[in-house]
Amino acid sequence: MFSPRVYERLIETHNMALWPWQLVALGVVLAALGLAWAKRPADGRYALAGFGLGLVWVAWSFLWGRYAGINWVAAYAAPAFLIEGLGLVALAVLSKEPLLPLRREPASILAAVLVLFAAFAYPLAAPLTGQPWRASEVAGVMPDPSALATLGLVALVRSRAAVLALTPVPLLWSLYAAMTLRTLGAAEAWPMAGGIALFLAAAAARMLGKRRTFGH
Repeated sequence: MFSPRVYERLIETHNMALWPWQLVALGVVLAALGLAWAKRPADGRYALAGFGLGLVWVAWSFLWGRYAGINWVAAYAAPAFLIEGLGLVALAVLSKEPLLPLRREPASILAAVLVLFAAFAYPLAAPLTGQPWRASEVAGVMPDPSALATLGLVALVRSRAAVLALTPVPLLWSLYAAMTLRTLGAAEAWPMAGGIALFLAAAAARMLGKRRTFGH
């Protein structure tokens, strides 16, 4: 449907139009992770709300506003991201303690690493492969790192039902994005696949931890 250069130019144009929002978005992601680490239950609600509003922004500004013009899939992904973002906000409003506390255990560590990976390592793929910094994809601005960061946060959600409800959209988009990037020969294809692997590892570690607790 579009060439690698068209996709790269789309990202560069969007980044230039929003600068310096990227710095604000990175700060929001880092603050959300810090809030998730805090012991006060209300802090986790702020983290979820921040992520949710970020997804709403990505849905409107990039997926619907730009990407849908060259990729029909984005026209369906935009409302899905919108619903995901509103779901995170709703969970923040309705639940008094929505997130599990971050602890020194595999599931928590892997989830935190995934959020940090999406926020700080993923944007480096472009400059490390010779592309300009304006081609970097930042969580809270672009859908791919936003989906990975959301998966990391969802891995910390306390309610199993909420986890099941909030996982499909970012996971399916991450899988689709990895395949699309691989087809385009984009450098971000491998970080995308690595982020998915981190989420699956965090989910598996959480399940194993629950089974051990039940066994005791």
